[in-house]
Amino acid sequence: MTELIPHVIDGEETESASRACFDTVDPWTRRPWARVALGGDEEAARAVTAARRAFDDGPWPRMGLAERGAILHRLADLIIEHRDELALADTTDMGKPITDTRGNDVPRSAQNFRFFADHARLSAGEALPMDTGHHAYTRFEPAGVVAAIAPWNFPLMLETWKVAPALAWGNTVVLKPAEDTPASATILARLALQAGMPDGVLNVVHGYGPGSVGSALTGDPRVDRITFTGETGTGRTIAAAAAAHLTPVSLELGGKGANLVFADADLDSAVSWSIRAIFSNAGQVCLAGSRLYIQREIYDEFLARFVSAAESLITGDPKLASTQLGPLASEEHWKKVRSYVEGIPADGGTMRTGGPGEGWLNRPTIVTDLPATARLCREEIFGPVAVVAPFDTEADGIAAANNTPYGLNAMLFTENLSRAHRVAAALKAGTVWANCFFVRDLRAPFGGVGDSGIGREGGTFSREFFTEPKAVVMAISDIATAHVQSD
Repeated sequence: MTELIPHVIDGEETESASRACFDTVDPWTRRPWARVALGGDEEAARAVTAARRAFDDGPWPRMGLAERGAILHRLADLIIEHRDELALADTTDMGKPITDTRGNDVPRSAQNFRFFADHARLSAGEALPMDTGHHAYTRFEPAGVVAAIAPWNFPLMLETWKVAPALAWGNTVVLKPAEDTPASATILARLALQAGMPDGVLNVVHGYGPGSVGSALTGDPRVDRITFTGETGTGRTIAAAAAAHLTPVSLELGGKGANLVFADADLDSAVSWSIRAIFSNAGQVCLAGSRLYIQREIYDEFLARFVSAAESLITGDPKLASTQLGPLASEEHWKKVRSYVEGIPADGGTMRTGGPGEGWLNRPTIVTDLPATARLCREEIFGPVAVVAPFDTEADGIAAANNTPYGLNAMLFTENLSRAHRVAAALKAGTVWANCFFVRDLRAPFGGVGDSGIGREGGTFSREFFTEPKAVVMAISDIATAHVQSD
């Protein structure tokens, strides 16, 4: 193990001033595979200083949208050229199957840059003619320095989901990747410089959250926006830190997604999507359909099919193309998921299949007979564990789905078009999928309600967050002098 994963600050790869490092661990081998520069207050301050200077005095926010967009498109091209390197980095860091990182995460990361580059260039402001001889119009100017704090479950993809719109609208960024998944962020920063991005525009600092880089970034008054994806408790801490300086935040937090399968659903399709919704990425998905409610008429048949499909999934080494479900991302997280699984009997549940596997693997686990008050029904497990229960009427299903403090997403399966629209409207969630899962349109709002977060990103919603909208009012005729427009 000789590789060092450095910070990238002001266009240079650098170690920490203290020379301190930490290990990043391959969750399949359970051994360190690289050393990572361990940042602290000093490195966070240096990165913010670089980003502040690049924003206040540098060319990036002053470029035309087409010029910035061309650099972002070159970066997208480089991401695809380095697909294998980036995919292997995320697979080695967090155990996601290589077929997923290579086939989905890397292309989607490139698309994030292409989409937001084009969206910024093609976005329109408003022209507001006024009867008083004035004319008003809107401008969307970059907000400034963005602190982007990314999670470990989709490292590159969710890093780029934050970085791409911030950069497209002319901001500069300090990115703190999750400490468990540092490698792809440093590669991304290298590729950004290769694409022609000026020094200081995209900085990457590695380290921990509380009392480390995370706290330093969220408490720095020179930061103009904070975007975070992660656990709800951490989101509350970040919101409190940001409040001291009235720094706007966008928080995409935890989830406990409900999945409603009605008796008239296409069972083959519903089973297939439901398997993907909870067992993709070993259940380490904030959008996971972890609460599965089946209408009673089809409960037994669906459950039998669902268990059979779960048992057919191939678990093992994530670097093998045949693997569908790899290990959990870290020892700490494996212990957390194991504690939930071990608590099933005490909560009165029945484990239909699953349980611990080799090393940090947890086999696809399906649990029934739990009361709605059980921990597994209320808390975000963030692992391959599905809780299944029957419901009777449409109203019962909606009530069960909404019986949660979270509200990130929900799913429903029905062949009744009217029911699909009716139920989608009644579900308390930021995103509702009908007869599908994880299908995204980057123009659509993304975010949650309740304990699932604050704000929305995507399309114009990202523009609103990463810019300072400005109204400009001009006098354009003689009659304007005779009028005073009041608030």
